[in-house]
Amino acid sequence: MNTQQLVVFGVLAATLGMFVWNRWRYDVVSIAALLVVAITGIVPPDEVFSGFGHPAVVTVVAVLVVSRGLINAGVIDVMARQLGRIGDRPTVQVLAMTGLVAACSGFMNNVGALALLMPVTIWMSRKSGRSPSLMLMPLAFGSLLGGSLTLIGTPPNMIIAAYRAQDGTAPFGMFGFLPVGLGVTLIGVIFIALIGWRLIPKHPEKDSPEDPFRISDYISEVRLREDSKFVGLPLHDLLAAMPSKEDVSVVALVRREKRILAPSMYRVLHSGDILMVETDSDSLRSLIDDGGLEFIEGDKEQDDTKAIESEEVGVVEAIVAPESLLIGKTASGLDLRERYGINVIAVARRGKQLKQRLGRIRFLAGDILLVQGGNDSLPSTLSELGCLRLAERGLRIGKPRKVLLAVAIFVLAMSLVAFGVLPAPITLTCAALALIASGLLSPAEAYKSIDWPVVVLLGAMIPIGRAFETTGSADLIAGRLHSIAQAATPATTLVILMVGTMLLSNIINNAAAAILMAPIAVSLAGSIDASADPFLMTVAVGASCAFLTPIGHQSNALVMDPGGYTFGDYWRMGLPLSILVIAAGVPLILWFWPL
Repeated sequence: MNTQQLVVFGVLAATLGMFVWNRWRYDVVSIAALLVVAITGIVPPDEVFSGFGHPAVVTVVAVLVVSRGLINAGVIDVMARQLGRIGDRPTVQVLAMTGLVAACSGFMNNVGALALLMPVTIWMSRKSGRSPSLMLMPLAFGSLLGGSLTLIGTPPNMIIAAYRAQDGTAPFGMFGFLPVGLGVTLIGVIFIALIGWRLIPKHPEKDSPEDPFRISDYISEVRLREDSKFVGLPLHDLLAAMPSKEDVSVVALVRREKRILAPSMYRVLHSGDILMVETDSDSLRSLIDDGGLEFIEGDKEQDDTKAIESEEVGVVEAIVAPESLLIGKTASGLDLRERYGINVIAVARRGKQLKQRLGRIRFLAGDILLVQGGNDSLPSTLSELGCLRLAERGLRIGKPRKVLLAVAIFVLAMSLVAFGVLPAPITLTCAALALIASGLLSPAEAYKSIDWPVVVLLGAMIPIGRAFETTGSADLIAGRLHSIAQAATPATTLVILMVGTMLLSNIINNAAAAILMAPIAVSLAGSIDASADPFLMTVAVGASCAFLTPIGHQSNALVMDPGGYTFGDYWRMGLPLSILVIAAGVPLILWFWPL
């Protein structure tokens, strides 16, 4: 082993260790790793940032923008609306939701497809009187399976297609992954619907189908007395005089029987105004004593959410995504009410509402927030903060004209790629531009829809993967695997390669797993004088099947808190599903992509 190989293996070992530790974001870690191989001279200076112009990176960006356009047009909402007619049988519900998310994930970002259908799934579960935990993990796994259907279904497929083209062979086409991916997806979805959801552990304390928020216990009504010094002053002055204004959320102001929801902080207060506030007992006492208000006894059995929402102002549940701006910060530090115009009414974690003061809660990924804000601005605000809507009070249905326009643009783009008229990066970029030009999404929305950490990860890891190959490091590992392959059948060799890729994708980002395993697959194929296609396809399938842990893929992480899952819950359904994927995938690969 030469010096360059030692450096490459050292950098990869440190990178994988940092990915697993998760102390720093994976995009930061990958950039640091890229700089190390650049400074040591392993990657030439003119190739250090070449990964950011790689076709796979451009395609990922374009797919994310196109996905956002389809969401805005209401394409998925139209399909999801029909799900209310499928009845209450859990097997049928799981089959319908898992099948739909898999189909959507084949043509759009799988995390986006999951986020779109999570509200429908939670609503359907509560309507049927069952815990959302029975359906959310199947939904996440379905989104991963669906990514294996097409070239654009998941970043690993785009990476694998690019590796196939390195030796002059044409890259895998739009539906090059379909013969194997469709078989694996169908078998996986059927297993999840018939057996898999029954394997999800029951947590009695977390499995209540009821809404985790009981805000009627925390919303109080107070009236401004005539002698209050804040009569004639803006609401901002009243809250600013409190010891901690962030612990008080004014969700409504009632004046002469007129209800003003989410009032402006600069609305002038009048004598007799009634404020509906969400706060703890200590802050409420301070508000009454120092603000010149009096407490009004109310009916705690009523559903107060109906009193604090209207056609203009909504109350929604939203989950803090892994890359949210809120993570590690508090409501007081962000000043959410004045800067973003929203009230955080309550926070739930691990299925239970947090009882501590809202202004002092440090948000974590997976926290569920009950948020009040204007219906027009709330979606963009949540997107800006990095939060995804959960159970909503009704589905937003796009206008038919916009749905048809978006579908027409998308189908045209898919056709151009499928028939080889234009490469995928160019075609999908044109589709993204057409969606912007047609008004289905704004340029600002297009930029916000891009998952920049994933883009940085890909752009940084591609040159590292190339160095892994050019320094002979991949050949070194492939040589060790070759000795095993000589004593085993081709099917056994592919099983070993798929298992290794699966295990790696369960602890690091699946795109990084594909980047690292692809050169090993190519070298292994060369060592036995076989076609690289079945080996690359094996890596593609393995990288898309991170079913054992919540950290292997964003889809798994997003359902962890809403489903009330623990780290060890995933393998119970994920392990048999992984075995089934291997048992079905390897024969399909050898059938359609012979050695």
